Amino acid sequence: MIQITDKAQCSGCAACANVCPKDCIAMQPDDLGFLYPQVDSSICVNCNRCTKVCPVLNKSTLKADCEERTYAVKNKNHNIRMSSSSGGVFSLLAQKIIAENGVVFGAKFNGKMEVVHDFAETIEDLADFRGSKYLQSKVGDSYSKAKEFLDSGRPVLFTGTPCQVYGLRNYLGQQYENLLALDIVCHGVPSAAVFEKYILYREEKKGSKAKSMTFRNKANGWKNYAIVIDFEDGSKYVMPHGKDEMMRVYLSNYAMRLSCHECHFKGKNRASDITLADFWGAKQVVPQLDDDKGLSWVICRSQKGFEYLQSILAETENQPVNYDEVVKYNMSAEISSPKPKNDDKFCEEILREPFDKVVEKYCRISFASRVKRKIKSIVKRMLGK
Repeated sequence: MIQITDKAQCSGCAACANVCPKDCIAMQPDDLGFLYPQVDSSICVNCNRCTKVCPVLNKSTLKADCEERTYAVKNKNHNIRMSSSSGGVFSLLAQKIIAENGVVFGAKFNGKMEVVHDFAETIEDLADFRGSKYLQSKVGDSYSKAKEFLDSGRPVLFTGTPCQVYGLRNYLGQQYENLLALDIVCHGVPSAAVFEKYILYREEKKGSKAKSMTFRNKANGWKNYAIVIDFEDGSKYVMPHGKDEMMRVYLSNYAMRLSCHECHFKGKNRASDITLADFWGAKQVVPQLDDDKGLSWVICRSQKGFEYLQSILAETENQPVNYDEVVKYNMSAEISSPKPKNDDKFCEEILREPFDKVVEKYCRISFASRVKRKIKSIVKRMLGK
């Protein structure tokens, strides 16, 4: 049976829970809200299927020439791009799968402000999957549902973090021609318990319950994105990401899943057909495509992924780019986020002390950063932007 003795060696992908024939594995949260497998040994039959699908213990890769299959891409549909984190490429691929009578799996917020994996069979339902959710989604039984659709012959687009896509591949145990697997360049996932405390903090400040959240609102530009929370009383919280407490925690790498500091799924060779990322460095690499409304970095890792991308390029503005030139501006594709030296103290204090006080103590914005932002603000006002 699977046993977690080192939390840094479990990504929480839930492949083990999905594959267990006795349903004796449950994903249970620790104090920080990170899910880990818990085995009911009284009904376990020691089949070891759980250890065989674990992507940390059993990592397989798909080989691809990333340098020749790397693109800058943005959707020509302005509205979809503005509601997407970067260039709106996911929506084009998802629409194509749905048009083929397929099914799309992705992460969305549920009614409890939790991020969960779910599936969509209509274009209208894709809206819930757009945009970044800086939390680890609860996979639930998405792998087994995806297998049911695949076995019935329907095309499936499965999107997730790199570890979740590995988990799916290992759970399936075979190649499916009707599966298109898409992962992202991932910075890491923060604590669900810390996020819950952040939402409670925001609700107390507003005096109303939060009903929805956008991590990457681009009304003031893609690079200067804002956090937006809608409340039940009709009010909103809008804050530039650099000033929002939760984003300061996230971008400082505090309260992150331990496996994210030692990620097994970085680099070029992954289990996905396509990797999507923000095209940071667009101004330097492809200035002609940079309108500050969002641009995607698309990496094709299989022939299938390449063919799917080619099929939607007519609906985009795009340009082939060199992987090594782009990765300099998005090192999360290759390197894990380092663990802060005082992370343990932060995690201990954030759960028992006032949220804003702990963030201010550990995630202070440097004087140089404040001056830089002030200068940018003044220049924008002078230029009428």
